[in-house]
Amino acid sequence: MNTTLILSIVSASVRMAVPLLLIALAELYSEKAGMVNIGLEGLAAIGALVGFMVTYYTGNTWLGILGAAVAGILINLIYAFSTISLCANHIVYGMAMNILAPALASFIYRISFGVGNSLTQIELMKPIEIPILSKIPYIGELVFHQTPMVYLAFLMVPLTSVFFQKTKMGLNYKSVGEYPKASATLGINVIGIKYISCIICGALAAIGGAYLTTCYSTTYTEGIVSGRGFIALAAVIFGRWMGTGVMWACLFFGLCDAIQIRLQVSSIGLQYQFFQMIPYIATVLVLAIIGSNKAGPKANGLPYCKEQR
Repeated sequence: MNTTLILSIVSASVRMAVPLLLIALAELYSEKAGMVNIGLEGLAAIGALVGFMVTYYTGNTWLGILGAAVAGILINLIYAFSTISLCANHIVYGMAMNILAPALASFIYRISFGVGNSLTQIELMKPIEIPILSKIPYIGELVFHQTPMVYLAFLMVPLTSVFFQKTKMGLNYKSVGEYPKASATLGINVIGIKYISCIICGALAAIGGAYLTTCYSTTYTEGIVSGRGFIALAAVIFGRWMGTGVMWACLFFGLCDAIQIRLQVSSIGLQYQFFQMIPYIATVLVLAIIGSNKAGPKANGLPYCKEQR
């Protein structure tokens, strides 16, 4: 295996890890407040569509990203109201979002662009070359010649770690996910923090989906998210609910995705569907080996009803 091939796989791994990282960080912020949201797939699907449509009509990818974030927040507020205000089951409503949102995205796309064979395309976000650093041999082109969304996604990792470990707001945030009733007795607005977590989750997950249609692919197709929402859930467990751990988990799954794409264009002679299974097989193996031991917040997924304190 030559150096060029290795570098191309590494570069593809970074790009493929970005949507996973954004969606996984969305779940991390949600679960830190005790909200298990398995509806990430649906949120990303809505984000992918809205990001594509806003970019198509405005010609501005940044407006597409912003529009996707707003759409993700609005959709996730349905989940938030049901699970926080009505104390409904997190898993049930998360699955409902996974059914509703992709179907809604498909319906809106077909109404807007029809069902013809020609695919509507947009211009993708341009990569930015960081002076001097991009000239570093080997790693310069890989790390410092990316779209702004790549830089922002990885910048969020240390910011997230600092927020949860060094700030009063972050500590209050974590306490809600660990001991919500005790937090309430200390005057912490448990309901408010849970709603904030859902707003952050909806925005980040939708932005992760929008990355696919504004930075990666020039068009929107049904199923473009391709299970990344579920892989992101595994990345949070794999990363032990820590920002840095989640990043490395996403890079691992991004590597698996990059390898399967490389194998599809190789001359091995197997059906391409066989290679498409690689990221999902890796996900199952990771969960089977590492498991989901109780390293997450203690009140994760448990309804909090204020009147029952």
